[in-house]
Amino acid sequence: MGMTIKEIVLDIGGGTPKGKEFKAIQTGGPSGGCIPATMIDLPIDFDELTRVGSMMGSGGMIVMDEDTCMVDLAKYFIDFNLDESCGKCSSCREGNARLLEILEDICDGKAEMKDLDLLEELAEYVKEASLCGLGKTAPNPVLSTMQYFKDEYLAHIEKKECPAGVCKELISFTIDTEKCTGCTLCAKRCPVNAISGETKQPHSINADICNKCRTCYEVCRFGAVKIISGGD
Repeated sequence: MGMTIKEIVLDIGGGTPKGKEFKAIQTGGPSGGCIPATMIDLPIDFDELTRVGSMMGSGGMIVMDEDTCMVDLAKYFIDFNLDESCGKCSSCREGNARLLEILEDICDGKAEMKDLDLLEELAEYVKEASLCGLGKTAPNPVLSTMQYFKDEYLAHIEKKECPAGVCKELISFTIDTEKCTGCTLCAKRCPVNAISGETKQPHSINADICNKCRTCYEVCRFGAVKIISGGD
């Protein structure tokens, strides 16, 4: 208690794997808020976490790097909290279901700017009108990511892009032929056989078959597999 995020994540935890940039930390369990890396010197205690839109909660921490989409993350936690709802309060039962629908539309590139305003308004309503602790804290992942990572929401809605390259409907995969060594590892690991190419020759991805599972991106040792977001 009282240690900073930096001390816990970088010093004790050793930082994020593979040299990835530290992006955010979510504290307190599924109903906790997401704290940006710019607040890395924030001390961990009840008052400070509450002040920035998160909470101590269960005491758990989830560290995120540059490959995390904050909209997708909010969707994940809302989906979890909706499943945990007892259903007594209509604000929690119906409100979280609607929050999930809006977040799914944003991740799929189907949302409009008016949906972003509705998302924030509805999240505040669920927080205020619910009776128990679950309902009152369930919108925290949405409200905190909108507060600190609104640019990612805007990118999904206005540009139909996922900056982190996570949301499947907004991304595609390609192979840089200049970097590809033809090691065949990506082709061997692809679960849908969407990658073709001869040994020691540049490979290619069939976009019609690719299910965007990211396996090729994760196993490539040469940085040859690229994620294309939106119109990039």
